[in-house]
Amino acid sequence: MATAFSRIGSANTYDNALHNLQIRQSALSNLQENLSSGKKVVRASDDPTGAAQAERAMTRITRIQTDQRALEAQRNAIASAESTLGDVSQTLQNFRELVASAGNGTQTAQDRKTIAAQLMGLRDQVLALSNRKDTNGLPLFSGLGSALAPFVGPQALPTDYTFNGLPGQSSSSDVSIPFTLDGDSAFMHQPARDGVYNVSVAAVAPTHQMQTSAVTVTNAAAVTGASYAIAITAVDTTTVPGTTTVSYNVTATPPGTVTAQTAPGYPTGQAANIAVAGMPGLSLSIKGAPAVGDTLSINPSPSVFSVLDNAIRDIGTATDSNAAIQAVNQALNNIDIGMSRVSAVRGLAGDLLNRADRITTTQEKRSIQLEADRSRAEDLDMTKGISDFQQQQTAYQAALQSYAQVQKLSLFNYIG
Repeated sequence: MATAFSRIGSANTYDNALHNLQIRQSALSNLQENLSSGKKVVRASDDPTGAAQAERAMTRITRIQTDQRALEAQRNAIASAESTLGDVSQTLQNFRELVASAGNGTQTAQDRKTIAAQLMGLRDQVLALSNRKDTNGLPLFSGLGSALAPFVGPQALPTDYTFNGLPGQSSSSDVSIPFTLDGDSAFMHQPARDGVYNVSVAAVAPTHQMQTSAVTVTNAAAVTGASYAIAITAVDTTTVPGTTTVSYNVTATPPGTVTAQTAPGYPTGQAANIAVAGMPGLSLSIKGAPAVGDTLSINPSPSVFSVLDNAIRDIGTATDSNAAIQAVNQALNNIDIGMSRVSAVRGLAGDLLNRADRITTTQEKRSIQLEADRSRAEDLDMTKGISDFQQQQTAYQAALQSYAQVQKLSLFNYIG
């Protein structure tokens, strides 16, 4: 009689089936984790090379973000400084307009004193603006470093105003711009570079007029920065008939030396235009009808604030039109020089803001590239991930059903 044989399940078969189920379940779980996170590299062990590439990209992206936060703070500070310089320029323009009005021949001495009082308020505004701080409480014009108030004054002459800091402008880098601007360059003057001198006249009799031109620099290397006093010592109209010759002494301080000068003659009865000698590197002309006893003082103005103070003093104390005209002409020339210095530094601020925009654009491009590198190394292709998951899920379900069939194979089922 033939005997039929049937495969009987054993413990080994159960163990193998269970082990295969666990492997498939683990693979399915990993794919599900990848889908949930959107990444193909969840742990470094999944792909050490890809994990390292992604980590380097993230480190660089984080560094760019940090640099951009710092750049934004720098941009805000420089934007505030640029806006402040705009306010300074407008205040100086208002000051200039008031000074020009003081030169009107109809103004009396009392009118000029009233204008001088108005000018003092504008001077205070300029000084306050120069010491303005950013949102972090740091000076906008501290240069390479200064105290909380970079500009101090007025003080005793000759340094009536000082820059309480280190002159200079910080340099930019590939990812940053300076936090501050050089206040020394914007508000302080140098005799050889700027040629800002205030020339005041004294002891001019009401019977004649005498003013001067503005001081100009002819040879910066020869300028000493000294103050000068000019005294008219002789006016000769007889030695050469029809020709007037003027002699004068020039006193330089320091060192306190006196040199006697005689100007070339000019036609008697006409206004003089005497080019003053004895001031190395500087040019100055005396105009009008100088007389014996007339004196001039020529002093360097070390700052914009000094120019404003000189204008206030000379206009407020002018007792006649001759002194008023001299004070106004000197003030207008020197204010214009100061405004040009402020405008130059304001232009630098605008260039720094443009540079910040270019840095931001470059950093954004770098961030996009680094993000693409990170994505290629770490992110999951969702289409492929879903497909792999569905395949693994189908295989896992098939394994479960197979295991269920194998589990039914037992001796008791066979006997039954």
